[in-house]
Amino acid sequence: MRPKPIYTQALLIALIGRVFCSDDEERLMMDVFRGYNSLIQPIKNISDAPIIVRVALQLVLLINVDEKDQIMHTNVWLTLKWHDFQMRWNPVNYGEIKEIRVSPDKVWLPDIVLFNNADGNYEVSFMCNVVINYHGDMLWVPPALYKSSCIIDVEFFPFDEQVCTLMFGSWTYNENEIKLEFEQAEWVDLSEYAPSSIGI
Repeated sequence: MRPKPIYTQALLIALIGRVFCSDDEERLMMDVFRGYNSLIQPIKNISDAPIIVRVALQLVLLINVDEKDQIMHTNVWLTLKWHDFQMRWNPVNYGEIKEIRVSPDKVWLPDIVLFNNADGNYEVSFMCNVVINYHGDMLWVPPALYKSSCIIDVEFFPFDEQVCTLMFGSWTYNENEIKLEFEQAEWVDLSEYAPSSIGI
C-alpha cells in the first residue's frame, strides 16, 4: 500500500516550522544577550534601587526533625521573581516567541540564601534554568534540600507543637539594594507537600 502524501506533507511542514522556530530563538538569544553583563544589577539607574525580589516557598517534604541536634531537614522549592529591564524583546520580531529558558549563570541572579542553615550549605541543590518572558520578568524555581537550625522543646511530647523558622536574605546586597517581598499571603505553599510520618 502506498503511503498517503498528506502525511509526508504534514511531517515536512512540521520540520520546516521547527527549523524556523530554532532560527528565531537563536537570533533572539544573540540579540538579547548582546552587551549583557550578568554581574551588573538589573536597574537602569542607582535611583531605581532597591530591586524587588518576590519570594515564595513550597514545602515538598519534611524529611526529618532532629530533636537532639535541633535541626530540621526539608525538601523545598524556592521561587524567586524579579524584573530585568535588559531582558525585553518584541515577540513579533522573533516568531512570536514570548518565553525563553536560560542557564542561571547567563543572567543576574539575586543571591538569596538560607541564613540559619545548620550544615554550612547555603545554596540550592540544583541550578535549574531561569524562565524569562518578553517583558523582562524573570522566574527561577530551584529545588533545595535544607538543614536549618530550629529550637525544639519536647517537654510536652507527644502533644508538643514546634515552630521552625527559615531565614532567607541576600548574602551581599543590603536592604537598600534588594527588597524581598512575599509572593503570597501564606508564607509556605503546601500544595505539593507529601505527608510523612513526621507531619507538620
